[in-house]
Amino acid sequence: MEDNHQCCSTDRSTERPDKIKANLISRLNRVEGQVRGIRGMVEKDVYCDDILNQIAAVQSALNAVGKMLLEGHMKSCVMDRIQQGDHEVIDELLKTMNKLMK
Repeated sequence: MEDNHQCCSTDRSTERPDKIKANLISRLNRVEGQVRGIRGMVEKDVYCDDILNQIAAVQSALNAVGKMLLEGHMKSCVMDRIQQGDHEVIDELLKTMNKLMK
């Protein structure tokens, strides 16, 4: 992953390079389509195991998006804040990682 994110912790936004943003949006669009597909499967009374396998695929896809965002966050936002002397970002990161690992 590229390491050229710009993070501004004061207004809590992150500018992402167009290529990375497009990749994330593409992945999220696929996840959105998969979730709609699961809803359709439930509406059509599809076999439970088939639906559960699709749910697992969606969870895996979301985890991949989360990993990409986490990597960028650590390489940009977290590093920037540590270099600025803001070590509270470590606690924030640990809380976020705990949520991701549930």
